[in-house]
Amino acid sequence: MFGPRIKIDRGLLASLTKASRIAGYATVDEFITHVLERAAAECERAESEDEVRKRLQGLGYMD
Repeated sequence: MFGPRIKIDRGLLASLTKASRIAGYATVDEFITHVLERAAAECERAESEDEVRKRLQGLGYMD
């Protein structure tokens, strides 16, 4: 019933709450979850791109 919790500065929470309303999210929690999921996916994608680049360099396809 009670999940993980994080601490967020009140000013930041106010900004996130406003942004979530503007973007049409039902709750600020839903908005924050979506933003964090996108950020995590970008990090994973960047890591994967670096791995591919290293492999291609190792094979001599890239300098």
